[in-house]
Amino acid sequence: MELAFIHKVAEWTGTTTDVAEALTEATLRALSQRISGGEAADLADRAPDELRPYLTKAQEEPEPFPYEEFIRRVAESVNVDLATAEAGVAAVLHALRDVVGYRQFGDAVAQLPKNLASLAMGGTSRE
Repeated sequence: MELAFIHKVAEWTGTTTDVAEALTEATLRALSQRISGGEAADLADRAPDELRPYLTKAQEEPEPFPYEEFIRRVAESVNVDLATAEAGVAAVLHALRDVVGYRQFGDAVAQLPKNLASLAMGGTSRE
């Protein structure tokens, strides 16, 4: 997986690179499930090669699930607590925004629940 991306996530979450890599994979997989296939493909086109498989999905329709479910899926996938998963989701989404560009990222994030979109764009989940 792209080292610079993973190092950012590890630094921002205070975790090891192994945990950061797992958080990255779980977050991108959950994101691709939550947004449309077209938006996932657009993100994948701009993402580093190593991250693209996690943003690929077979169907166009997004799977609607709330913020709490997004965080729970990441936590269970990585086997971390909810706070670590939430910090990881924020870090991965911020790093993804940096690599794909604000406009493209904003288009994808517009499909997320308000609190998850806020977390992705730099706010907190409580807004």
